[in-house]
Amino acid sequence: MQRSPERRTSMRPHALRLMALLLLTLGLTMSATPSFAQAAGHVRAKIVKAGLLVGGGAGSGVLTYRGKTYPFTISGLSFGITVGATVGRLDGWASGIREVSDFAGTYSSVGGGFALVGGINGVHLRNENGVTIVLQGPKAGLELAANISQIAILLR
Repeated sequence: MQRSPERRTSMRPHALRLMALLLLTLGLTMSATPSFAQAAGHVRAKIVKAGLLVGGGAGSGVLTYRGKTYPFTISGLSFGITVGATVGRLDGWASGIREVSDFAGTYSSVGGGFALVGGINGVHLRNENGVTIVLQGPKAGLELAANISQIAILLR
């Protein structure tokens, strides 16, 4: 049995209204529930490094996460070719944070770099909690490095 053209066109506005109502309900439901998912945090750090074959470094920084600031300390060792000393100021983002405590931990990195008086520093770190930090910024000093690093971050 065929429907008349008048009946088919009268169903279209009804179907469109139903679809709009479903989308509106879905949108309100999604926006009304608080988001406890992972959020990114802004990271600023100052690191002083020195070494001859085995390098060491220490520093401090601030994590800004969900509108609050959390100071932290950094310490670490690098193994490989390391010669020289530098001071770096890094700025970047931490992702994969579910809770602030996820930020603290042991991070690992494989990398290298060269600085003669000044240069650009960049680092990509990941810890056992799944947090990834990507930082970059200027550094000053003299350094030649190709190494594996273990960096510990502790919230103060």
